[in-house]
Amino acid sequence: MEAEVKVDAVERKETRNGNVRWVVRADDGREFTTFRPRIGEEAERHQGRRAHVSFHEEERNGFQNVYLDGIEPLPGGADAGGAEGGATDSDPDEVAWNTAVEAAPWLLGTSEPDKAIEPDELYEKLEPFKRRVADDIRHDGDD
Repeated sequence: MEAEVKVDAVERKETRNGNVRWVVRADDGREFTTFRPRIGEEAERHQGRRAHVSFHEEERNGFQNVYLDGIEPLPGGADAGGAEGGATDSDPDEVAWNTAVEAAPWLLGTSEPDKAIEPDELYEKLEPFKRRVADDIRHDGDD
């Protein structure tokens, strides 16, 4: 099945057995679940925007589960009710910072540090990664 939805929220949760589950909540109250990292991470990039989703439903143990099979931006950049002033998330530096923040646990070596990390130290660890991502975005296809 397919639908166009506004992605209100995306939650990333670790299950008891160590897998990661993403729950995508649409503005109309529907929820979609995926355990696939590629789809879950793509859903995170669509948070606050309208997107085209493909999904399937499955009954398991008396529960109706709705599994997200894919998510993509609406064709032609349609973003009704999206970002302020028609701005999109296409600014390479903004996208790169969002990516660096999402990657912070891997860049820092832990998602739950024993003590707070000083802002300058955090910046020094994230900024080089952000710069590389922004450069990759800017030079995409220049091979």
